[in-house]
Amino acid sequence: MTLAVPNVSEGRDPAKVHRLVDSFLEPAALLDFHFDQVHNRAVVTLAGEPGVLADSLLAGARAAVAEISMPDHEGAHPCIGALDVCPVVFLDEADREGARDGALAIGGRLADELELPVFLYGELASSPDRRERSFFRAGGLARLSDRMRTGELEPDFGPGAPHPSAGATLVTARPPLAAFNVFLDAADPKVARVVAAGVRESGGGLPGVRAIGLPFEGVTQVSTNIHDPTRVTLGDVVAEVRRLAEPLGAHASSAELVGLVPKAALRGFPEDVELIDPDRDAHVLERRLNRLGS
Repeated sequence: MTLAVPNVSEGRDPAKVHRLVDSFLEPAALLDFHFDQVHNRAVVTLAGEPGVLADSLLAGARAAVAEISMPDHEGAHPCIGALDVCPVVFLDEADREGARDGALAIGGRLADELELPVFLYGELASSPDRRERSFFRAGGLARLSDRMRTGELEPDFGPGAPHPSAGATLVTARPPLAAFNVFLDAADPKVARVVAAGVRESGGGLPGVRAIGLPFEGVTQVSTNIHDPTRVTLGDVVAEVRRLAEPLGAHASSAELVGLVPKAALRGFPEDVELIDPDRDAHVLERRLNRLGS
């Protein structure tokens, strides 16, 4: 069993989000989906055998290209495409090579069938500076277009310019990660940005953690990706956010999980931090997979 977690750049029109989610479901199985109006983004978790996933991802990508106009897109989350990222997720080390091969095949099909430029990141990156998504997203789609036009940045697959309406797509193979947001009771987004800078690995913070600070409906958010949530748990991230925020007069008021995480990621999660979805078990990857097999 292999997973995929496509992220599409639409989270404000519920009817459109549901159409997009439905487009991924033939023939893959849906494990979870989440969408958010502030980020203007939807995250879908799919399960299936590699060939099944490839067909579903192409169908979903085709719908995203038809439905989403990146020149008109606004949202808090950095992005460069209608199908912004398309990771293939392996659950066992024995499946790593198969996931890598599947991700490369999907990247080629996105380019050939939909004329999307595809950039490989993470462990599929062609050079160390291309490993991080931020390398491609810096400055947004307009800046990416300039970099491609001047020859500074070439795609791994597909045309040498972004798709006119759908932009570009990032593809990789990876183990499960955690997309986890911590909300601060501070209105000034500078506070969240300072905290995020201290939390993320590149700023000397927690290993394998990527973080950005964002404004969010009267409060602020430290939005993180935890690349090995069985090693650095959600509770570890909350503790570090608290440590950095409290000298700035801010406190962690609540938190949010986006998608599914291994059960071990929730180990030691603090009881005094409210999860927006209080049903923690609903976010446990192993439970969803067991339910799928039953």
